[in-house]
Amino acid sequence: MKLFSFSKSERLLRRQDFVKLSEAGKKVYSDYFVILYSQNGLGRLRLGVTVSKKVGHAVVRSRIKRLVREFFRLHKALFSGSYDVNVIAKRGASELSAYQTRDALERIVRNILKVCKHEAFPAGTH
Repeated sequence: MKLFSFSKSERLLRRQDFVKLSEAGKKVYSDYFVILYSQNGLGRLRLGVTVSKKVGHAVVRSRIKRLVREFFRLHKALFSGSYDVNVIAKRGASELSAYQTRDALERIVRNILKVCKHEAFPAGTH
């Protein structure tokens, strides 16, 4: 079960980490999300999720954060390196179903993995 956990050490929590990532990280854009990422040298993936008030009310923002965290919790084994990742939701993300959110994130992660020269998603991971 530990494989699918999402512990505090796997989260971006400090403002300093978010600022460093926004200044030095690479960006990948989609219609609904922007993902900033960079290597962190810690030996594990750390995730941050940013959803501004422009996206929707608190309930909507919390739902998007839950869906993003769930996606990365289930797919973190695909990131073989140690990366800091910040997922920033755009306005249209509030209109997506859970399946559409998963598909949108999967497409972005595939692009990141290609850039990082990692293997693409193995069959049957979605």
